[in-house]
Amino acid sequence: MTAFNGEEEVVELCRDLIRIDSTNAGDNAGPGERAAAEYVAEKLAEVGLEPRILESDDKRANVIARIEGEDSGREALLLHGHLDVVPFNADDWTHHPLSGEIADGCVWGRGAVDMKDMDAMILAVVRQRLSEGRRPPRDVVLAFTADEEAGGTYGAQWLSNEHRDLFEGCTEAIGEVGGFSVSVGEARRLYLIEAAEKGIAWMTLRAAGRAGHGSMLNNENAVTELAEAVARIGRHEWPVRLTPTVRSFFLEAFEIELEADDAEAAVAKLGSLARMIGATLRNTANPTMLDAGYKANVIPQTATAHVDGRFLPGYEEEFFATIDDLLGPNVTREFVYHDVAVETAFEGPLVRAMAGALQAEDPGARAVPYTLSGGTDLKAFSRMGIRGFGFAPLKLPADLDFSGMFHGIDERVPVDSLKFGVRVLDRFLDGC
Repeated sequence: MTAFNGEEEVVELCRDLIRIDSTNAGDNAGPGERAAAEYVAEKLAEVGLEPRILESDDKRANVIARIEGEDSGREALLLHGHLDVVPFNADDWTHHPLSGEIADGCVWGRGAVDMKDMDAMILAVVRQRLSEGRRPPRDVVLAFTADEEAGGTYGAQWLSNEHRDLFEGCTEAIGEVGGFSVSVGEARRLYLIEAAEKGIAWMTLRAAGRAGHGSMLNNENAVTELAEAVARIGRHEWPVRLTPTVRSFFLEAFEIELEADDAEAAVAKLGSLARMIGATLRNTANPTMLDAGYKANVIPQTATAHVDGRFLPGYEEEFFATIDDLLGPNVTREFVYHDVAVETAFEGPLVRAMAGALQAEDPGARAVPYTLSGGTDLKAFSRMGIRGFGFAPLKLPADLDFSGMFHGIDERVPVDSLKFGVRVLDRFLDGC
């Protein structure tokens, strides 16, 4: 078998994946993930694996493969990454988002950080290890999924419901969004490892009233009822709620025993981290869409709005009780999408393996847990009893706005960061 070098391959693997259009607008009408899945499967088959491509719908493809470890009697590890990306407007970009262009030391394109970079790193590490005859200490299941950007209905959710047997023995997992560096001060680097995710509640609000002529009195106006409810939700000041992971973040990163009264001031001192960490102090609910009426002089019978709600682990009940109170008696809600919050303790052999691999490649590394304000495929896998972390390791330039790259314009990942990630993942697999 030809020997592959992961550091040499990872950049081209990432570029190839970016060039495959797998945009997902959430309407199941896009190009799908089939082409990307076939590419991944081919790369895995070249090193002796037997990947399976599983389609949940036309072109909505997932890839699953299992690597036999040195001790298959141990519990297995899941490595997962999604193949879909969010849409883009190419005219806004410096380099075309499907070009995989290399410029200014970075690979540019949609998916460069979310998350075809990690897909490429997994492929590069697996191809090198297997071509050299190096098996991991335990079985490793690889999952490259569809539809993560729209909730995983055709991907992780479907796999966990219809193909649970393929994850037999898996008790732990790594995936996005974590393992990336954030510079604090001149020489200190924190590597944020996701140990928790907020839950998701995308909701449609609906008000019903009495239709009528716009010139007449109407005290049952659906638009008014809805607008008032939306304003109450949008302006509500949610209280600070300190979860175990948020407390651990401040303790591990800054040796601060955080209290609720001090939380806002502590976050304000985090610089570029404030946007990411600030959203994990409380539940949030942001109105995002409004729809009512069809003519300026007609009072409509109904009006609708959409709200993006996110609740902290342990605070789902409080979140919905508050939302229902803010809605008032004449507005109802229904789910567009609803999924759980997850949280796990930042301790144990897997955590030590992640931290040790980072420190071996970057002696200044300090691994710390954090809560992701969004969501990943881990939510679906957690339903199978799998404990997961966000660990896609990247050592980043101090001035790179990494969090702003997710779903942003000019998404890009440094070439050196990809190579760093390959080295870290290789060490991690040795110690997992």
